[in-house]
Amino acid sequence: MIDIIVSQGRVADRKAGMIEGASLTARELERRYGFGSRSVGTPSPPADDDWSDSLPQAGQTLRELGRAVARSVRGENLPLVLANTCSASLATLPVVAREHPDAVVLYIDGHGDFNTPETTDTGYLGGMVLSAACGLWDSGHGAGLRPEQAVLVGARDIDETEGELLSKWGVRVIPPAEVTPQNVMAAVGASPVWVHIDWDVLEPGFVPADYEVPGGVLPEQLRAVFEAIPADRLLGIELAEFDTPPDGEGVEAAVSVILDIIAPVCEAARAR
Repeated sequence: MIDIIVSQGRVADRKAGMIEGASLTARELERRYGFGSRSVGTPSPPADDDWSDSLPQAGQTLRELGRAVARSVRGENLPLVLANTCSASLATLPVVAREHPDAVVLYIDGHGDFNTPETTDTGYLGGMVLSAACGLWDSGHGAGLRPEQAVLVGARDIDETEGELLSKWGVRVIPPAEVTPQNVMAAVGASPVWVHIDWDVLEPGFVPADYEVPGGVLPEQLRAVFEAIPADRLLGIELAEFDTPPDGEGVEAAVSVILDIIAPVCEAARAR
């Protein structure tokens, strides 16, 4: 059973549309497939603040998210986390590492998210998520993911120091042009899989996101990846950074893109 968990508390959001993007996606999944959902956190305004401020502010939401994902995983459900930002994964990825120590995390993102408090130029919490899950710094919400279990898919905007850290710690990177089911599944091997997607991994123009980067992957590439992952090895999915524009322009098309990408998983779940 798919268990939809919707992050609705601010987790370093710098744009107002992120929380609504998660909620809107949940509502459409409920309408199309009849899945139920539960929300975590209380919305608050975005802010252009430093990680040292946004992390403690998000503490309660992150703790609740971690507990919700742990309950879902232990209940043998398939968690589908609709997150406002990648920063929400500070709570979810340590749960995956703890509950499934052999899992591979496909971190599908236009960026590396492997900076640390010492290397970040922007101070943005979302740029330090994967490194925290791998234990390079202490977010206060756990770690445990071995770097060699993380596969960056579609990443192309990687800082020089961040790239050095990725190489040093053995995080594999599959650039956009090489995102094929064959390459992704070769990186996964026989392991169970958790999938994280930041929508800035896509070529701009499909799903609005906060930190868009040209040269991205196409929706059909991601759908093909989901079609290739065996259902009995998929542990969960998290989707983040859908930034709904204030005027609502293009929102319906963007939601359609999102749902089409994950349709192989949703349709298989509904057919059971």
